[in-house]
Amino acid sequence: MKPLQVSADTAVKLAESLGVPLEHLMHMPQHILMQKIAELAKEEAAKAAPAKGEQE
Repeated sequence: MKPLQVSADTAVKLAESLGVPLEHLMHMPQHILMQKIAELAKEEAAKAAPAKGEQE
């Protein structure tokens, strides 16, 4: 399996966000990585939604 085709900055940010070592991230299967990114996006959306409701 070849390493992911992402920039170094993106890889570092993803590793920090996902809480996995950079080496694991670079060799993680793409479908698993996409699933984890989707989970992160849902969490961020859930955090942002209540904040928007409070402002109105």
